Amino acid sequence: MPEKIIGRKVVILGSGPAGLTAAIYASRAQLEPLVVDGPQPGGQLTITTDVENYPGFADGIMGPALMTEFRTQAERFGTEFSNLWISEVDLSARPFTLHGKESPESDEVSAIIKAETLIISTGASAKWLGIPGEAPVPEGFGGNGVSACATCDGFFFRDVPIIVVGGGDTAMEEALFLTRFASKVTVVHRRDEFRASKIMQDRVLEHDKIEVLWNTEVREILGTKDKGVESARLFNNVTNEESDHATRGVFVAIGHKPNTELFRGQLDMDEVGYLITEGRTMRTNIPGVFACGDAQDSYYRQAVTAAGTGCMAAIDAERFLAEQEHEAAATTPAAV
Repeated sequence: MPEKIIGRKVVILGSGPAGLTAAIYASRAQLEPLVVDGPQPGGQLTITTDVENYPGFADGIMGPALMTEFRTQAERFGTEFSNLWISEVDLSARPFTLHGKESPESDEVSAIIKAETLIISTGASAKWLGIPGEAPVPEGFGGNGVSACATCDGFFFRDVPIIVVGGGDTAMEEALFLTRFASKVTVVHRRDEFRASKIMQDRVLEHDKIEVLWNTEVREILGTKDKGVESARLFNNVTNEESDHATRGVFVAIGHKPNTELFRGQLDMDEVGYLITEGRTMRTNIPGVFACGDAQDSYYRQAVTAAGTGCMAAIDAERFLAEQEHEAAATTPAAV
């Protein structure tokens, strides 16, 4: 089967809040963007239940419904969508070349995408424990008592006990934040000391609403579909004892992994893999390539901030294309 060639001024990889906001801005600028959905169309909000901190929805909105609104708005202005699986990118020259397959299992490239500019909004994935009960609903309690974002979901756990899993700075931050809502926060850590910075450790250890269970692992999350999480099965790796710990929420805080492996060796990134952008812009080290959302933001990781950086990336791409057109016009010989 011959490869199909697709050419676009703007190609956006990822369709979460950052990617779809970039699409809205790019399509309103009549740049006719192509959005490649990626493995999780709509991003992490599609596995989130209530979203109460996104402006404009006074009574809150379900995560999937919010992303449907984003997508519908992008489509209204002419954004085109593709469900190709991008297996390889070549950023050595413009237009950039992206190899698309029908599925990750496919051995054949079915389409070649040529992009004058590329906006990377591939997001980041929370690291999970890989235990029973952790998967998103309906298989598990993800989004119904299991979370990887205290800022997003802490409000829903008022006056109930919760667990935070982890031992780094992220876990300490999550635990301290959750004390604003929960009746009690239990930090579960598999070792006998934290990896977090000394100041963060001290704040957690000195807090009267936080208890720490050392040398302990969460083996299973238990509950019902109606009530959500009700307990967690814990394992003490020193005594080899198991016990069920009553809790209404489990926050997994063992880190995030940006979905940027595809660009390793071509784009500058930090030691974790977050793409590095220049100053207040969304520009990467390659002119014409921009990054936004959780693929480049390791600090805030919120839907509203992702949307903001998506807007910035689209404006940066629009200005880049305008500059390229201006330079091309300036160097074109005048007609005789």
